Parts: sequence; structure tokens; C-alpha cells
Amino acid sequence: MPSQDTSQIKEKILSILRIRGPSIPVQVASQVNLSILFTSAFLSELLSEKRIKISNMRVGGTPIYLMSGQEYSLERFSNYLKSREKDAFNLLKEKKSLKDSEQEPAIRVALRAIKDFAIPFKYDGEIYWRYLKTTESEIKSIFEPEVVVKENSKEEQIKEKKQISEKENKLEIFEKIPHKKEKSKKKIKKSREEDDKFFNKIKNFLLEKSIEIMDIESVNKNSLIFRVKENDKSRLIIAYNKKKLTEQDILKAGKKAQEIGLPYEILSFGEPLKRISKMIEALKGMQNIERIE
Repeated sequence: MPSQDTSQIKEKILSILRIRGPSIPVQVASQVNLSILFTSAFLSELLSEKRIKISNMRVGGTPIYLMSGQEYSLERFSNYLKSREKDAFNLLKEKKSLKDSEQEPAIRVALRAIKDFAIPFKYDGEIYWRYLKTTESEIKSIFEPEVVVKENSKEEQIKEKKQISEKENKLEIFEKIPHKKEKSKKKIKKSREEDDKFFNKIKNFLLEKSIEIMDIESVNKNSLIFRVKENDKSRLIIAYNKKKLTEQDILKAGKKAQEIGLPYEILSFGEPLKRISKMIEALKGMQNIERIE
């Protein structure tokens, strides 16, 4: 993938999300003709740039990416919810609003898990849940049924309106109830940002050298393996997210290169251990090691 196409690919991904709505990486990958891993990397960049959003729910462990304003469309992924979560989803969708204390324990737990669809609010000091598509006016009609205005005197009508207004002010529809485990969410977000930083640093390093990235063989928080092309020759770039390379790191890289059948180059954020550097230097001029019987 030439470096000048990076911004174009991002715009194409945004265009796909605008048309398709919420999507998982494999759906986007098929449209941009890139591997799932490479597409996921671009989606991650767009997420860090706050140009797209990510769902709380997962499809087989995979997040759903969407643009702001497309939250309602997440409903079509509801069949991927776990058993109890799906029960809570269907119940909330049907009832539009549920009182937390009146639900069985399993449903109460599930309601806290389906954050894309269940929105908490308080009324009279009690926790309630409203369905994503349930509007404020619908909630008010549930808690405060419409008053049939009779042909009363002006004084009585003014009194009724005042009573209704007082009741509506009491209904704190959108008072936020903080979800638990906010700290763990922050840790996950920080970890994801660090992984993205490693990936982007290696990718940009290669693009600056005009090395064409053909595909991603593997990716995790500790290492990346790119299949690249330079001067019409293919090779592997094996990058380690560490400052000191060990013998094991080099052996793993060599084994992977043998499996794929390509020469390889290792990248890291520091120098190898001194004994490894001396060994590499010694091996440069060696053709073979032969055993004497």
C-alpha cells in the first residue's frame, strides 16, 4: 500500500460507514480490499482521531465501529447478545422502561452490561432504565399520564398546569447514573492507545522509507510482522515492542521467516544484548558448521 493512499483509505472507510452504518472490521475490509488486521488498524486510527465511535457490545470478540448519530442502528446487532443480555434487551425494548429494583438479579446484571441499549436514569431516588429509542416525552407519558383537560374555569386550568409542571420537574429523566468499573475501562483504553502507538510508529517508519506494506502476518502488543516490498523484492519486517532483544526473539523471528519462506529484518526500540551483537557479527562470514566423524 503506497504511503500517499493512507488518507484516501481513511476517507473511503468513513464513506463506507456513512452508507452501511455500524460495521465490524471484516465488513469494512471487504469494501476497501485490505486484510482484516490492516483495516482494523485504520479503524483504530480513526477512533483515536475521534472521527468514529466504538460500541460496548462485541460480535465474537470484535467491536462494532460507527459514526456519531448511528447509535440506533446498533439494534440490528442485538442477536449477537448473550442469552441473559438478550432477555434484558427484549424486555426493555418491549416495556420501554424498567425499574431496577423490581428486576430479578440476572436481568439487573444484564441491563448494566448492555450499555449500548439500556440508559439509566433516576426518578424519586430510584434507578430506572430506558430503552435507547425511548424518547424523553415517552418516558414522561409513562410516569406522568396525560391529564384530560376539562372545561374548567381559568383559575382551575392554571392550577392544573402548575401541578403538571411541578411533576415534570420532579422527573429527572437524564440524570446520569455512573456505570461501575470506570477505572478498568480507562486501563483498557490506555492499553489500546499504547498498542496503537506501537503499530503506528512502525507503520510510519516504513512509509517514510518508501517501503510498501503488502500485508500484516501477525500483530499483538509485543510484536508486529509485516510483509513488505522494496525495489520489487519481498521480505518480512519483524518489529518488537521492547528495548533489549534476546536470543529467543531472534530465534522466533528466524523460525517465522523460514515458515513463510522470505528473508527478514528485525526492528526494535533499542540495541540487542552485547553477546548477541558479537554473535551476529561472527556469523556474518560463516558459511557452515560441519561435524567431523
